[in-house]
Amino acid sequence: MDRFDRYWIGIVVGLIIPAAFALTYIEVMNLWYPLRTLQFQVGGVMNKLLMVSVFPDLALLFVFYTTDTWRLAKGVLIGALPYILAMIALSM
Repeated sequence: MDRFDRYWIGIVVGLIIPAAFALTYIEVMNLWYPLRTLQFQVGGVMNKLLMVSVFPDLALLFVFYTTDTWRLAKGVLIGALPYILAMIALSM
C-alpha cells in the first residue's frame, strides 16, 4: 500500500468520487427536473446534493487514516475541500 500513498492520487480520488456519487444519486433519485428549477435557491436541491456527495470522501478518509496511509488521506481531504467550500457558500 506504500506505493499508492501519494498526495496527487488522493487529490484525484477526492475530486472524482463526489462527482461520480452525485451523478449517480441524481440518476437514481430522478432529480434532473428539481435540479434545473431550484438550482440556486438557498436550501435548495444543490446544497443537499453537495452534502450527500461529500460523504463517500469522508468514509474514504476514515479508511485511509485507519490504514496509516497519511499522504493519501490528506490528498482526499484536499480533493474534498472544493465541494465542502461550495456547500458552505451555498448555505449562506
